[in-house]
Amino acid sequence: MSHLQAHQTAVQLRGVSKVYRQGKTDVRALDNLSLSIPIGQFVAIMGASGSGKSTLLHLIAGLTAPSSGTLALFGQALNSLNDNALTVFRRRQIGFIFQAFNLLPTMTALENVCLPLLMDGKPLAAIRPKAMRLLEQVGLADRQQHRPDELSGGQQQRVAIARALINDAALLLGDEPTGNLDSKTGEDVLQLLRELVNEQGRTLILVTHDPKAAAYADRIITLSDGRILEQLGALDALPHA
Repeated sequence: MSHLQAHQTAVQLRGVSKVYRQGKTDVRALDNLSLSIPIGQFVAIMGASGSGKSTLLHLIAGLTAPSSGTLALFGQALNSLNDNALTVFRRRQIGFIFQAFNLLPTMTALENVCLPLLMDGKPLAAIRPKAMRLLEQVGLADRQQHRPDELSGGQQQRVAIARALINDAALLLGDEPTGNLDSKTGEDVLQLLRELVNEQGRTLILVTHDPKAAAYADRIITLSDGRILEQLGALDALPHA
């Protein structure tokens, strides 16, 4: 993994606010929020719709900038990077796992997993062995040549997880990654994510509405009106790996 992981903190927010302009009104999505997430922690972000969960995830992902305050990943202040540098940093340090999978329908499972490194200029032949190992790791060794429409929802999400891991991303961000899955498949995916944190020391931030999903986390942060309402240790509702 990256030399950036020598830093002890994966995510550091200090006094971060995010204000959106809607017509003549300012909407404060995040309000002077400070948060520190150490490397190797699984954090669940919860809260009602409009609480700021998605805004927080987008800020951490570098997809939008704070209106005020500072945000650093592995000690790297995101506001010090220009657009090109930020794009490269995001591509190499962050793995995204979306509710809608976001797989390209014309590409095989293997090709979808390879995509982040293909975009980074690596040749397919060089990436293929690693992609095959990742698909094996997520239980899809026999589905490498299948396209998304030939895979179940759970299989598609496991392809998406393998894709998020191909760049050795130190930070994984999940936006309701089990939202479109049945409960058993969702538990399998959450168990896999838990194992990635336990065995590989990756940092995982998961936005979820589901208390059962949050129970897999080391720490649960609940947002309300753009502020942290409470922070809890892991719930014991479900067994961990």
